[in-house]
Amino acid sequence: MPPPITAALIGPRTVEHVDEALAALDKPLAEDQLRALDELFPPLGRGGPAPDAWLT
Repeated sequence: MPPPITAALIGPRTVEHVDEALAALDKPLAEDQLRALDELFPPLGRGGPAPDAWLT
């Protein structure tokens, strides 16, 4: 018998969770939030190819 496989299953549990996640698409982030995200996760090319683009 092969060994059991364990894995975390992530995702919405209810339709409401899906609706809330989709509603977030209609709320753009502010410029300061986008800049902070760009600092944490630089666009590819600025920091090199992934995954090295995100190394500090």
